[in-house]
Amino acid sequence: MENFKVNWDARAAALVTRVTLVALSLTAGLPSAHAADAQAARSLPTIVVLGDSLSAEYGLPRDTGWVNLLRERLAKERLDYSVANSSISGDTTSGGLARLPAILNRLKPAVVVVELGANDALRGVPLATTEANLRSIVERSQAVHAKVLLVGMYVPPNYGPDYSQKFHGVYEQLSKEKKVPLVPFLLAGIVDKPALFQADQIHPTVQAQPLLLENVWPNLKPLLGATASR
Repeated sequence: MENFKVNWDARAAALVTRVTLVALSLTAGLPSAHAADAQAARSLPTIVVLGDSLSAEYGLPRDTGWVNLLRERLAKERLDYSVANSSISGDTTSGGLARLPAILNRLKPAVVVVELGANDALRGVPLATTEANLRSIVERSQAVHAKVLLVGMYVPPNYGPDYSQKFHGVYEQLSKEKKVPLVPFLLAGIVDKPALFQADQIHPTVQAQPLLLENVWPNLKPLLGATASR
């Protein structure tokens, strides 16, 4: 993390504004994607990825993000699951929680991958609020018998080591409390490699996407065997 000291605050402030403005345009294509997801979910158990721009292919060519690579991995390993990418650039834990009931009702997922929280930190959302939202997301998913995978994040060092540890501690605590597996850090292995980030030095490039999948896969795969009979 020490080598990842970028001008995060200035870039993040501009990025939050830009992402908020483009979020509607990025989600304009979601209805057709949702329709395809719903069709697939009728015949296969579904993995829902509830995330933000790190999972929504922000700044990437279509179908090159780690979530699409997950679809390819499942097919390669002959694991019969559909994947619904319910990620929106700029989303917070509050946004994810608000969207969750409709997603659970429509897709009835076997697994929910929760990749949210980074934008809470960028917007100064109190840690208690982030924790409460993530807890509710986990609990509501478990209430419909979905397995849950939490994807952890760290904030950059210029936020201060104390805040960074407390922020990541939210994921660790919920993982233990709710007995759900945790991906410690989605960006592990790339944070000290500027070439693997887009010009904003926040969003990973196409070349980094396989590494993101490798960070998620070891914790996700064990959940699939547990739900394959659904």
